[in-house]
Amino acid sequence: MVNFSTAPKVLRNFTVCVLVAGLAACGSAARVQPTGINDPHEQSNRKVHALNKQVAGSGKGGGLAKAVPSEFQTVIHNVAENMAMPQVAVNSFLQGDVTGFGLATSRFAINTVLGFAGVVDAASAFKVPEHDTDFGETLYVWGVGEGPYYELPIIGPSTRRDVAGRIVDLFTNPLSYTLESPEKYVGTVTGLADRVFTKSRRSDAIADAVDGSTDSYAQARLNYLQNRRFELSQPTGTMRPDAD
Repeated sequence: MVNFSTAPKVLRNFTVCVLVAGLAACGSAARVQPTGINDPHEQSNRKVHALNKQVAGSGKGGGLAKAVPSEFQTVIHNVAENMAMPQVAVNSFLQGDVTGFGLATSRFAINTVLGFAGVVDAASAFKVPEHDTDFGETLYVWGVGEGPYYELPIIGPSTRRDVAGRIVDLFTNPLSYTLESPEKYVGTVTGLADRVFTKSRRSDAIADAVDGSTDSYAQARLNYLQNRRFELSQPTGTMRPDAD
């Protein structure tokens, strides 16, 4: 059930997030993509990387993705993507991306109404392109620098800007405030499950590229930074490669 009584809380939390991010943007150079590697925390990052490798195991064999029916994974992906669209719309708006805002809004409306709350990707059948963005990209558009590289437990490679973006994104999905329990947690649960399935499907390729390197940490760091920088360099309102 939708609960509109929490609207003031939505605005209050979101305003705080935007103000904090805006302060971080003050004095930053506008959209300058770095070319080198800024890793002053390499020693601690390497320890986290070793832990992440232990948690992930060898990565061979496809893992969980091979054990779960592909049809079920598709449903999880569709629901997760649909529940994330209001958040994508918010970030597109903050980026001044009119096209992206329209795509996210259209996909959410179509898939919610015609796609049985997102179980079916009806929007793609109507040829509405996919669109994805996050608050890390919003900070990039606002001119916030990339900052140092970090490797986070479980989540993996990131940067200071993207860490801040992940934190703010916890509060920028309007559905988190307008839905009551347990519906409000559907997006979070399906989103996490979708990320796990995606990483599992890519495990063999990642293992070959990273574990086959003489320095898996350096290879993982390089892969992430190259992919993320390329992703952010793409025009807004277009579908970008998934860097997860």
